[in-house]
Amino acid sequence: MRKRSQPPLSRRHFLGSAASAPIAAALWPGQPGAGRDVRQRSAGEPSREALLACLGGPWPDYGPLQPVVENTTRADGYRVERVTYMVEPGERIAAYLLVPDGITPDKRAPGICVWHQHNGAYPIGKAEPAGLEGAAMHHTGVALAREGYVVLCPDAAGFGERNKRGTLNGRNLEHYLFAMYVVAGKSLAWKNIADMRRAVDYLASRREVDDGRLGCYGHSMGSTHTWLVGPWEPRLKALVANCCLPTYAAMERTDLIHCFPNYIPGWREVGDTPDIAALIAPRALHLNFGETDTGTPIEEVKTGVEVIRRAYVSANAGDRFSYYIEPGAGHDLTEEMSRRMRAHFKKHLA
Repeated sequence: MRKRSQPPLSRRHFLGSAASAPIAAALWPGQPGAGRDVRQRSAGEPSREALLACLGGPWPDYGPLQPVVENTTRADGYRVERVTYMVEPGERIAAYLLVPDGITPDKRAPGICVWHQHNGAYPIGKAEPAGLEGAAMHHTGVALAREGYVVLCPDAAGFGERNKRGTLNGRNLEHYLFAMYVVAGKSLAWKNIADMRRAVDYLASRREVDDGRLGCYGHSMGSTHTWLVGPWEPRLKALVANCCLPTYAAMERTDLIHCFPNYIPGWREVGDTPDIAALIAPRALHLNFGETDTGTPIEEVKTGVEVIRRAYVSANAGDRFSYYIEPGAGHDLTEEMSRRMRAHFKKHLA
């Protein structure tokens, strides 16, 4: 029997679910297709204008933060606050804030946002860097809090407490989010960046934090998030990305499939992923890589870091970019990578 045809989805249908309202509210601003003209004009000239057009256009109207501290627990050398705040009107998310002992509004500290990894660990999200679940290697928020930084660990869209929409979760939810942003002319990277900028808003708003000394760190997908948000957040004075700068050239050469935030529609008409990281100049950036990491083929890494280095030299900031390739290492946060990460923050924030 022939199935009855269904009417096409409209903006009204997409807005019908309370859970999807924050997505939909951001998907239709401006005029459709406007970004394509910018891409064409900017071909061969990587710029923030071209990148924003590929990502999906202007950032959303964030509205007030409306922050809430929901509970506080004590840990060894710091306290953990479970906080919530609005990333967009109608969308409140949770994060963990780690505040070192002795840090008060009268004795402020630098602040660092830590973006969690992917690793297919959809239910974990922010809990791993906050030291509550996952691999001890990646309890980075705890390590930084014990060094005196106030640390914010939020969930990315589709992870942790955001790993549920109706009947969808895990990979299916991530696929859904990616697809729905793309068909609306945006990208999941656009949403990730918008949410990370909101995290910086929250961290900067805390009275215990010196908002002139902010940084961010991420491993794996969190590394991608670091170089994605970097061009858009001048408040981030020091950034460290660990083990993830996959290029489109490497993906094509090795048939590499990567996580969704790496895919920015149309950007390959303009440049590659190192061209995005290069837009962070002149703010301090350090990148760690494992020589045998199959998710970030080292041949293209060596070319990519030169693209970034040249951008820093052109900005008279050659001493603010550094990178490290660990021989024999894979997709890990090794002891030496961790040491270099902490040294970078100490040099540029502490």
